[in-house]
Amino acid sequence: MIKQQILIAGEKYERLDEYLMENHVRRIFLVCSSSFSLLRISKYFYNLLQRTGIEVTKFTDFKPNPLYDSVLEGVKLYHKSESDLIIAIGGGSAMDIAKCIKLYSNMNANRNYLTQIIVPNKVKLLAVPTTAGSGSEATKYAVIYHNGEKQSISDDSCIPSAVLMDASVLTTLPIYQKKSTMMDALCHAIESFWSVNSSVESKRYSREAICMIMSNKELYLDNNETGNMNMLKAAYLAGKAINITQTTAGHAMCYKLTGLYGIAHGHAVALCISKLWPFMVANQDRCIDARGRKYLSRLFDEIAAAMGCRNAVDAAYSFQVLFDSLELTIPDVRDNAEYDSLKKSVNPMRLKNHPIQLDENTINELYHQIFSRRNKR
Repeated sequence: MIKQQILIAGEKYERLDEYLMENHVRRIFLVCSSSFSLLRISKYFYNLLQRTGIEVTKFTDFKPNPLYDSVLEGVKLYHKSESDLIIAIGGGSAMDIAKCIKLYSNMNANRNYLTQIIVPNKVKLLAVPTTAGSGSEATKYAVIYHNGEKQSISDDSCIPSAVLMDASVLTTLPIYQKKSTMMDALCHAIESFWSVNSSVESKRYSREAICMIMSNKELYLDNNETGNMNMLKAAYLAGKAINITQTTAGHAMCYKLTGLYGIAHGHAVALCISKLWPFMVANQDRCIDARGRKYLSRLFDEIAAAMGCRNAVDAAYSFQVLFDSLELTIPDVRDNAEYDSLKKSVNPMRLKNHPIQLDENTINELYHQIFSRRNKR
């Protein structure tokens, strides 16, 4: 497992200067979105050549839900630049592109990278997350699209070798994005905690992430610098947990919602977990975790303690109260055909990580609870 170096950004990014000198960096391949220029850190790179002699090649030719073709162009430009460090600044898309460029940089460019056996490499990748949510900076996962199909990439070589945490990047985020990404991080920590793949290590990350989110949510939403930095740390810890366990039914159920209703990922997964969690607590007899029902019951109590709640029922209710307080909307489902589409969209592979057995009828019932008019605000 790659041991990551964690850097904390100062006012003038002195620690980043030190990192570049320590690693003898002469050329940087910078993967960033078009909104990069709005961030304080952008000014650091504008005069880097003049100040240090380090050249920067910027790659921005990609969109949300990045395409394989964008990765191809990125690999070509990376080789042309002869860079000795890749820096990814952005949300999930920038991270995914940068991870794939690193991953494919020493593979056969004359064949489809997706069909090749991955060859690990020592190309350094520094991640600078601009949202406190996905935890991509801590994981071995990346997603790109090829011929309209989602391609999930998973390899330890994807894990960035270093992470720069810069609280200033969160100050310009719209409040809806701040809310939804916070809920994404919280859902990662919760799902990882109850996953059948959870371990002592992953639960430690999850517990710390949940406690940090719950104690900093108001400061973070108020754009307080301490709250922003702690939320970045919490999202990173939740990402570390998910890197070990993978996600469960909450994520399996949420993906279709983002496309159908145009809501953010964190919004969608929180909406699903708001109804999934109380169902799980009430149906522990459906436990399929090999460690048994008593273990699962203790696990629910541990999650409740991390949430600052007395028991599992209170924790599930507290999550619903938090979701309601954020005033995240509940979309309208048009007809039964749409419910049918939702239940069929759930990836069975993700359900294998879930501790409570869920069949198609149960998933359909949960979707009806999620979109029930009694829940509309």
